[in-house]
Amino acid sequence: MDIKNKKLRDDEFYKIRKEVLATWETGKEVDLDEAIAYHKSLPEHKVFSNKLNKAKKEGKTLVQPRAGVGLIENHIELLKHLQDAGEADLLPTTIDSYTRQNQYENCAEGIRREKEGMANGNFHPFLNGFPAVNHGVRGCRQVVEALDTPLQVRHGTPDARLLTEIAYAGGFTSYEGGGISYNIPYAKNIPIEQTMYDWQYVDRLTGIYEEAGVAINREPYGPLTGTLVPPCISHSVAIIEALAAAEQGVKNITVGYGQLGNQIQDVAAIRTLEELTDEYMHKFGYTDVNVTTVFHQWMGGFPADEAKAFGVISWGAACAALAKATKVIVKTPHEAAGVPTKEANAQGLRCTKQLTNMLVDQVTVGSRLEHEKEVIKAETRCIMDKVIALGHGDIILGAIAAINAGVIDIPFGPAKCNAGIMLPARDNGGAVRILEVGNLPFTDDLKKFHKEKLAERGKAENREVSFQMVIDDVYAISKGRLVGRPRY
Repeated sequence: MDIKNKKLRDDEFYKIRKEVLATWETGKEVDLDEAIAYHKSLPEHKVFSNKLNKAKKEGKTLVQPRAGVGLIENHIELLKHLQDAGEADLLPTTIDSYTRQNQYENCAEGIRREKEGMANGNFHPFLNGFPAVNHGVRGCRQVVEALDTPLQVRHGTPDARLLTEIAYAGGFTSYEGGGISYNIPYAKNIPIEQTMYDWQYVDRLTGIYEEAGVAINREPYGPLTGTLVPPCISHSVAIIEALAAAEQGVKNITVGYGQLGNQIQDVAAIRTLEELTDEYMHKFGYTDVNVTTVFHQWMGGFPADEAKAFGVISWGAACAALAKATKVIVKTPHEAAGVPTKEANAQGLRCTKQLTNMLVDQVTVGSRLEHEKEVIKAETRCIMDKVIALGHGDIILGAIAAINAGVIDIPFGPAKCNAGIMLPARDNGGAVRILEVGNLPFTDDLKKFHKEKLAERGKAENREVSFQMVIDDVYAISKGRLVGRPRY
């Protein structure tokens, strides 16, 4: 496998494409020229990038849920409810777990059993999302045409090439994921070289649509493992995946971040994410890419009590609005219980929209914010500059080497290629700091900063700085606190 951060040649891409489209029977429904014409026939207000770029210009934060079920008619019903009763600005289609593992035969069986249940009045869901590959181009277009809101595919698929072909030909105008963010948090045994190569195909296909005059938004998955991920780690992954996408011709990129819970750190993170992405885009010569941001509400454990869950949702909504994120991915009051009802999902959306509307004219400023921004920028630049050096200027080669060396180390990532040495913990104010630096290429000043911040917490709690803090912090919000204080 010859992998470098270079645009795939046409002969290479189209050779791979024949194999990809032959993977499953619905691949034969894809006609690239016809799909491009279909996209051009869509009204402008249904194009994801248009709505994001307009919101960024106006300083508004759009709201978007997570949602996906197995059958087309049920999926349309769910999304219509979120569009109308939930007042969603943007809509998702969350893909099922079988599709994520390219197990299309299992999807077919799940669809068959769900349809059988619907027919005999004994419906039971066998799929935990929308099997877009099995429903094919025609099935995806049924969804697109039934709604009046832009649609994004959200999934978690290491090899998403056929899913991308079907989704784009089906009319979806936004697509989530990347070679790092859909490997390390989701898989164990897949080589990082393989996913980086497979996602070049996804981005090159996106670039081909862009070159034909079709705007398709690409979104690296920001939260990663969703558990105490320091901003510098998620920022570095987002920037790498954005640069890799831009090389393949992607022009509309949304970089993301998962809420950590400390307002100053969260606001600083979103603002620096956009600034740093623009900085490295220009550094590598990609000057014509539209960069927007997404803030993911709390990705960790939720309180079971719905009223308390709304408190967590509201805090995430407020932070997203104060940070001026372009959009916010919304949680529901049923997070602790499992799959939410459509009514609960809509409630989370309306709760979030109330907060974003109330705070649209408010701005967070201050010396603490500026200091936090400088810390995040310094940390991220340390990592990114080492990635560039390891790759001798090639961002993909550098990323692979950095992951193998632990220069990029995602906490609690299951992938074997992930070092898993670095450990995060909260400081006394709830900001996520680094307990064990591992192989992160920080300066001595940054290492000292983290050590001192955690020492302050240890002194306040009258205990040693240790791994127990990490454990306590993982479960804190589900127990009603941000910082995992010991019980005396």
